[in-house]
Amino acid sequence: MTGVVWLLRRFVASVAIIFAVVTLVFILIHVAPGDPCVGSEEGGTQDPVMCPLLTRQFGLDQPLHVRYGRYLLQLLHGNLGYSFSLHRPVSGALAETIPFTLQLAGVALLIDFLLGLGLGIYQALRVNRLPDVVLSNVTLFVYSLPTFWLALVLLLLFAEKVKLFPLGGPSDPILCPVIDSAYCLADRIWHLVLPAFTLGLVGAAGTARFQRAAMLEVAQQDFVRTARAKGLSERGVVLQHQLRNALLSFITRFGLTLPFLLTGAVLIETIFAWPGMGRLAVNAILTRDHALVTATALIASTLVVSGNLLADILIGIADPRVRVPADGGPETSLVPA
Repeated sequence: MTGVVWLLRRFVASVAIIFAVVTLVFILIHVAPGDPCVGSEEGGTQDPVMCPLLTRQFGLDQPLHVRYGRYLLQLLHGNLGYSFSLHRPVSGALAETIPFTLQLAGVALLIDFLLGLGLGIYQALRVNRLPDVVLSNVTLFVYSLPTFWLALVLLLLFAEKVKLFPLGGPSDPILCPVIDSAYCLADRIWHLVLPAFTLGLVGAAGTARFQRAAMLEVAQQDFVRTARAKGLSERGVVLQHQLRNALLSFITRFGLTLPFLLTGAVLIETIFAWPGMGRLAVNAILTRDHALVTATALIASTLVVSGNLLADILIGIADPRVRVPADGGPETSLVPA
């Protein structure tokens, strides 16, 4: 029963965070200077005849509190609004872009954890030796790089100079407008390599340092010393005892990585012309598309909070002490929301 209450509290807190984010974004985008009918230099101007009609139809000429109440009512019915810049419902635009963002974030997450976990284990096996020292400095350097700068460097080097990968886009627009063959699937992966590697590489550097520190912290525990005293090999100590008991830190890292991937994807999608939700949000901000900006913030916050909630649940399963505090007070999350 305690586990059910703990999970319910986590869920309620997650919903409250999403509601707070959506409220804040809604207020900021509506009080910010600009008019959807004016647009911007990037987005152009809207139809001077239709825009006033749409403004009245969707209540954009009403006071802020009226618009907010109307938005919440529509949201409860699953209506995300109408995009002035795209001249279509917001739900349709998101349905086309979210799969691209999930593809990019999913592959980047795979690169992040496979490469980062491998490097962290390798460094733990050779702690304070030359490979560990070199990799510690290299991972710190890579983790310090701005993601957009690394993206531009990789784009210039491997797409412009070497011409090993395409300059941008999700696929060949002529030969593979949709994925309907093995060739088009390979073409999608080919276009995905550079943007996903850019996101995943920076994340892997942080994961490696995070995992190395967690495993070295576990190495100071009594049960690890006992395992060594019994004659277990160093590799066995690291893999069977340090790695397994550093699982909580790895799960925590998962909860922190998802927000990084989503926020980093905004710039990466723009640089690589990847038609994902991040690029859609940037264009919506430039064109002052209120409904589209709020909807992208809603989806992004839902994904981020869901990742943190999943990490909290996995931590609670791995360590029941998180669910039942010793002092009897309210439990605290190990993963920042």
